[in-house]
Amino acid sequence: MKLFIAIFFALLLPASAVAADTAAQATDSAKAWLALVDAGNYAQSWSETCALFQDHVTQAQWATAAKAARGPLGALISRAVAKATPANTLPGAPDGQYVVVQFHSKFANKADAVETVTMMMDGGSWKAAGYFIK
Repeated sequence: MKLFIAIFFALLLPASAVAADTAAQATDSAKAWLALVDAGNYAQSWSETCALFQDHVTQAQWATAAKAARGPLGALISRAVAKATPANTLPGAPDGQYVVVQFHSKFANKADAVETVTMMMDGGSWKAAGYFIK
């Protein structure tokens, strides 16, 4: 029994290490993408979204929505990762490889915000598939 438990946990370790590495890579990509949004570079941030996002939201629609959501908040003061959750299925989205990254953020005009960036593996790299702020 002890040998079974040891083997079971030994088999779990590589899977959890892979999941942690996947979440870390997606989180790094989310941070880089958010830096574009923070800088007001909406055209480039749109170009670095996944094909699924681009099929549903035009560059002009994204720019308008991003300005409306972010403009009133003012400049970013701080942002910290709260959690990064890998998923293979999400409501309303096709099955795929996702990581939902949540950040606790502080802006000049909003002291306590939660930003959620859904990252999707697309063409061998992590790309933004969705953005929500509250």
